[in-house]
Amino acid sequence: MSDHKFNSRLTGFFRMSMSDRQKKIKERCQLSQEDLDYLVESSTTLEKAGQGFYIENTIGVQQIPLGIATNFTINGEDVLVPMSVEEASVVAAASNSAKVTRAAGGFSTSSTPPIMIGQIQIINVPNPFFVRELFLEHEEEIINIANEQDPILVKFGGGCRGINVKVLMNTITEPMVILELLVDVRDAMGANAVNTMNEAVAPLLEKLSGGRALLRIISNLAVRRLVRAKAIFKAEKLKTEKFSGSEVINGILNAYAFAEADPYRASTHNKGIMNGIDAVALATAQDWRAIEAGVHTYAAIKEPGKYVSLTTWEKNAEGDLVGTIEIPLAVGLVGGVAKIHPIAQIAFKIMNLSIPGGALKLAEIMACVGLAQNFGALRALASVGIQAGHMKLHARNLAASMGAKGEILDKVIETLTGRDLKVTYDNVKSIYEELKN
Repeated sequence: MSDHKFNSRLTGFFRMSMSDRQKKIKERCQLSQEDLDYLVESSTTLEKAGQGFYIENTIGVQQIPLGIATNFTINGEDVLVPMSVEEASVVAAASNSAKVTRAAGGFSTSSTPPIMIGQIQIINVPNPFFVRELFLEHEEEIINIANEQDPILVKFGGGCRGINVKVLMNTITEPMVILELLVDVRDAMGANAVNTMNEAVAPLLEKLSGGRALLRIISNLAVRRLVRAKAIFKAEKLKTEKFSGSEVINGILNAYAFAEADPYRASTHNKGIMNGIDAVALATAQDWRAIEAGVHTYAAIKEPGKYVSLTTWEKNAEGDLVGTIEIPLAVGLVGGVAKIHPIAQIAFKIMNLSIPGGALKLAEIMACVGLAQNFGALRALASVGIQAGHMKLHARNLAASMGAKGEILDKVIETLTGRDLKVTYDNVKSIYEELKN
């Protein structure tokens, strides 16, 4: 460790060009010329697309592999699904799981209209229940003000559809009235449109209530924007060398029961679902943090006092496995970064998404990927164990980091497996050196 006291104060850093910021970070953090060259090379995507989706103080792009999940049949149509993720085996698991569903026709989906919820918090109200009634009496006026903010959205069939008003009495500060705008955002995620409506409606609410409008913000718990997917996994397709299809299904059902009963397991169970959903969200430049927040909150309110699985698993009369998923998903094709990000635009083309209706279709695809991902994880856990596949890919990554490529890379993995050796750095290096020499 250097004796030099590091200083994170970089005066005027945000005003610098990206090139100058890169050089400044190289100097301050003692990066190598190779490090700098990689930062410069990584930022070519931004340069080609213009500066529309730079974040503050940009110095480069953190690149994550973009893969294609194959084998998906959704509502009778075959779909290729772009997924961007750093975790090995996610794309393979989704593809393999989707392949199993094809024997029973693939996935089928449904969804509610794309209704987002905007919340306006009214404080300093001595008579909150009276104010609630007052707001409800003025519903039409409130809706009209909201829709005046976005005539284009209204033109395309969207807009504020109604309001909901609730009183929160037992808060840690004071009673408050919350007015919720219910907005059909069509093919947008909706944050900008809803927040603009919130701001426009707030003065009227202050006038009616005599209180103060404090927070005016969209909710990421999009319970009125639900997507559902289901699929049948034939028992005959699930048998392995060690287990019959029925035994694999029983193992999956027990694993699901574990997740339903125990939040510690449910957390990892649902993380596996989000491996797939987040990967599609990242490939299409969606707000995956908002998606994560909404989905996990939904898992916590489905059953009062419990955090539960986002999927359900059952055995049908024929003895096959039936999986379903229902989640809130707020995604968009218009507005935000998705509209200008070149990779997102390519992803939309690959999935054949267009306006109108593309956002709903994207959400339904994401739900199918989440269900497929969950099946893949449960199947592995209930049969061969999930670690075997992970370690094989880990070995491949280790060998690649040592310089192994092409045939020799495959041979390293084959030799390691053939000798039944543990996947360690030393074992992989030893085999690589042996084969290389």
